[in-house]
Amino acid sequence: MKLYAERPATRARQIITDVAAVTWIYVWVMLAVRLHDLVARLATPGQRLEQAGQGLSDNLSGAGDRIGDLPGGGSLAAPLRRAADAADGLASAGAQQQTAVMDLAVLMGVLAAAVPIGLVVLIWLPLRLRWIRRASAGAGLRAAAPGMDLLALRALATQPLRRLTAID
Repeated sequence: MKLYAERPATRARQIITDVAAVTWIYVWVMLAVRLHDLVARLATPGQRLEQAGQGLSDNLSGAGDRIGDLPGGGSLAAPLRRAADAADGLASAGAQQQTAVMDLAVLMGVLAAAVPIGLVVLIWLPLRLRWIRRASAGAGLRAAAPGMDLLALRALATQPLRRLTAID
C-alpha cells in the first residue's frame, strides 16, 4: 500500500494535508467536549432544586409523622404530608431538569463535532483513499515486467492532443 507520493513536493503537500485533517478532527472533538461540559454545568440548579426538594420533603414528612403520633394531631399532620408531596414534586422537577440538560449537552456536543468532522470525512477522506488505491495499483503495475509498458501506454492515451502532436 502506497500512502504518499514519491515526488517531494507532492509528498509534503499530502503530509501537511493529513496532519491538518487530523488536527481539525482533534480540535473539533476537544471543542465538542468543552461545549458538553459547559452545557452540563446548567444542570447545577436542577441538582440543588432536587436536593432542596428532597430535604424539605423529608423534614415535612418527619414533622407530619411526629405530629400525627400526638393525640388529635392527625388533622394537623395532613397539611404537612401534602406539603411533603409538593416538595417531592420540586425534587422530581429538579431531576427532570438535570436529565433534560444532560441530554442537551450530549446532543450539542455530538452535533458540534459531527458537522466539521463530517466535512472532512465526506470531502478529504474519499479523495485521499482514491489516491492511495490508485497509487498502490500503479506501484504494483510498475513492479511487474509488462506493467511498465501498460503504464506508458496509459500515459500516452491520456495526454492532450496538442502534447501528442508536439512529440510527433
